[in-house]
Amino acid sequence: MGTSLVKGQNGPLAVSNVVVSVQSAAAVDVSALLVNDAGRVRTDADFVFFNQPNAPGVELRSGMPAALVVSTAEVSAETDRIRVVITLDDATATFGKFAPPVAAVADGSGNILYEYVIDGLGTESVVIAVELYRRNSDWKIRAVGQGYAGGFAALVTDHGVSVDDEPAPVSVAPVGFPAPAATAAPAAPAAAPEVRTVPGEAALSFEKRATLDLRKREVANVLITKNAFGIRARVVLVIDKTLSMSRQYSKGVVHRVVQRMIPVATQLDEDGTLEAYLYALSFAKLPDITVEHGDAWAQTFLHLTGIHQGIDYARIGGRNDELPIMRDIIAALRPGGTPTLVLFFTDGGFAKKREITALMRDASRLPAFWQFVGLGKANYGLLRTLDEMSDRVVDNAGFFALDDIDQVDDAQLYARLLGEFPDWLRAATRAGILG
Repeated sequence: MGTSLVKGQNGPLAVSNVVVSVQSAAAVDVSALLVNDAGRVRTDADFVFFNQPNAPGVELRSGMPAALVVSTAEVSAETDRIRVVITLDDATATFGKFAPPVAAVADGSGNILYEYVIDGLGTESVVIAVELYRRNSDWKIRAVGQGYAGGFAALVTDHGVSVDDEPAPVSVAPVGFPAPAATAAPAAPAAAPEVRTVPGEAALSFEKRATLDLRKREVANVLITKNAFGIRARVVLVIDKTLSMSRQYSKGVVHRVVQRMIPVATQLDEDGTLEAYLYALSFAKLPDITVEHGDAWAQTFLHLTGIHQGIDYARIGGRNDELPIMRDIIAALRPGGTPTLVLFFTDGGFAKKREITALMRDASRLPAFWQFVGLGKANYGLLRTLDEMSDRVVDNAGFFALDDIDQVDDAQLYARLLGEFPDWLRAATRAGILG
């Protein structure tokens, strides 16, 4: 029995030859996109499907279940990811009508290494099931489970595949993919949502803009999956400045946290900016973080001591008290107001459990979701019980811990960071908290 994966989770591939198969109660086609670090194929030859069953290191094996045979040693050095796509044969059907498909990764002897039950599907007919990807010189697998709103044709064209505009008979072509002969023109596929661009991106270097674009796409993927793409929300970033965080500051971890939160703001905030606070015993409201000046902002403000831009960091303190900063954020909230997502990074130590619990219950009536993230290995106490709190109008908080945020890739980080926020949006709307 292999390791069971959940959506967003990854694991190492200890062997170079693997077979990726998908079991489904419905008839499905399996295909693969061999893409670079920008998520694009080099040529149409990097698209593996029934009419083109081979690419360097990847072979489509027919039969039941359909499977892809992958030899990572033979994959082109220019290919960074192999995305495995499943498409329903019946274009009118959706995965939500059937039992969840199961993706399996086995070694060359048939021993199952990983299994992923792709649950939570609804109206999707096209799904990126899993992807194999490079991490330095090694290969890993990630459970994706990402439906694609624009349909099959939009998916492959968004990955750089050229799709012939000639109409195709439905009985011959895979869903949404044209074939040479034609009898009637199919309906045009729905346009895939565009990742949002905000002012200041053009000022970034090519390398930084490419990284930002990849991260924005991962954020957008989560929001699309959760039916929350296009929602606008105020995004507030709160960062722990207590002395116990000194290693996170000296190693640049907190700086990298800021860079990875900026893409969240580009897809949610009206202006694409992050409101920012540092807190300890007290707190400091800092200038908003923009795409263009994110690096300069981090260099200027992410310190534990000193005076920076007129702010005396000694006055903020070196021990933690969450109540002042939480009360300040809550004071700006009004029922029926703009949704607010609070990203609260801390190494724990919430001592005033009774007061914070009462505050979170009161705050459940207001339009804010609090996503607490633990940095480093610590005892998070109260934070681990947030989902179990009773007597709240809606569940308004989530928590997860990251022993080492640098070991968590963007897809997994954003899936965990944004996974509960859309659920809160719906619950808060039903409860009349959001206008």
